[in-house]
Amino acid sequence: MAKKIFDILPPEELKKKKVKEFPLEKELEFKLFLPKTRLEKSLILIPLVLIITGAVFYFTLSRAEIEIWPETELKTFETKLTVDKGIENINFLANLIPGISFEEEKIFSQEFPSSGKKLIEKKAEGVIRVFNDSQQGQILVAQTRFQPPLEKFRPSLETGENPWFRTRERIVIPAKGYKDVKVVADAPGEKYNIEPSTFSVPGLAGSPQYTFIYGKSFESMKEGLKKETPEVTQEDLKKAEELLKEKAAREIKDALKDKIPSEFIVLEGASKTEILETFSLDRAGAELEKFTFQVKAQALTISFKKEDLENFSKEFIISKIPSDKKIDQKSLKIKYLPETINLETGKIVLSLNLESKVYSDIDKVSLKQGLSGKSLTETQFFLQNQPEINRAKVKLWPFWVKQVP
Repeated sequence: MAKKIFDILPPEELKKKKVKEFPLEKELEFKLFLPKTRLEKSLILIPLVLIITGAVFYFTLSRAEIEIWPETELKTFETKLTVDKGIENINFLANLIPGISFEEEKIFSQEFPSSGKKLIEKKAEGVIRVFNDSQQGQILVAQTRFQPPLEKFRPSLETGENPWFRTRERIVIPAKGYKDVKVVADAPGEKYNIEPSTFSVPGLAGSPQYTFIYGKSFESMKEGLKKETPEVTQEDLKKAEELLKEKAAREIKDALKDKIPSEFIVLEGASKTEILETFSLDRAGAELEKFTFQVKAQALTISFKKEDLENFSKEFIISKIPSDKKIDQKSLKIKYLPETINLETGKIVLSLNLESKVYSDIDKVSLKQGLSGKSLTETQFFLQNQPEINRAKVKLWPFWVKQVP
């Protein structure tokens, strides 16, 4: 079957693309019957077979291959396009494409050092059994001092530190009796956590009662303390909140970005981050070297598919050019700028600037009819005089074929 091949290529394409083949309407059919007797007939038939075979080969395998680069024109267009998350499909008449919302929510937690220092002071406490060996009862007022031997204090007391333990309330000790009394150290510090001891009453010095009234402890004094410890301050909490809010806003945006598939377009300014909650697991004044602060953040955005933008742009250009024109899709350029972005309503208005090369559609049927039977020179001349054709290349096959089949 004789064939013609047409290949119509936009001029900017450097690679040549073959167009499908178009068979001629007429097909030749041959039937060959070979007799089985007499050598003479066989010898006569051999040239005939070769002639018929050559004819069949010529009409079935000969072909013309034509590559065409059409004449193109650069066109530009401007329009408005709305991205709307409230629709699911492209609306070409209303200039609408679907918008897709993405959202990410996350809790960020971080440990921070405390900057405050706090002096903890606590007085040692204990119980003294106060004895009265006299023949009459003894009253001791609140804040009565009891003093152990100085060697009981470890480390030794410094200048200005008193070796006393005081009663908290008024007490009465019966004659020849005793009474257990709660006492507290005169000053804070571990050195007042003394071992069991005997106690004198300095306030009775110089009186006969001094030797009759005394005390004994049977357990060590406890809880005396004086030390500096780290403390969480209000400024620590404020600083931690600011730092973690900045970190959360940055990382929640990155987390949202990683969540969005690559085929979606996200515009600058079409995203929003929000700090939903801030809280600390520890309060100001807590005696801690470190504290933990937490922030709950959210990010959301409205995006749209690149494919939807391209499909709308192609259809828009097609609607603006004559029906006998086509667009060179590979030359399509799309520039877009957001005019308004409203994340509350889920709408974005884009200003589009479109650019594409367009060319006249080639009537392949008419072209095939016009070229049929023409020589290579005639074919080239014919194609050069077609206004819609910029350049053409013709190949005839096999090499002995001189005309377009």
